[in-house]
Amino acid sequence: MAARTNRIGVLRTFTSAVRTARRPGSAGLLTRVRSLPRLARAVGNGEYHGTSMGSLVALAAAVAYVVSPVDLLPEGVLSVFGLGDDTLVLAWAAAHLVTVTEDFLGWERSGGRAAPGDPATVTVPSHVVR
Repeated sequence: MAARTNRIGVLRTFTSAVRTARRPGSAGLLTRVRSLPRLARAVGNGEYHGTSMGSLVALAAAVAYVVSPVDLLPEGVLSVFGLGDDTLVLAWAAAHLVTVTEDFLGWERSGGRAAPGDPATVTVPSHVVR
């Protein structure tokens, strides 16, 4: 039952990411993929805090898993069912790519400044006591 729930969650996330990517004025897939090296550099330099290097490594590992001939459920043995794990991983990777690059491209458009609501820009009222 939990596996079915996870699959439905991945499908919802993927559907939401596709809607986000297809909005008028939104960046295309090629623009998003081309932004990944800049994103990795900005995260590595500590300039961008919208995601982590671990998240980017997980994205790269997901893509490597899908294109790799080594597979947990081999397609040759299990036919269509062997494609299921690849489909789930690919759906997660696509959704994650859209989510991560959407925020990053917005950050770049703002000139590399923190976006509103980012913890770096939150103003906290305080009182000075002397």
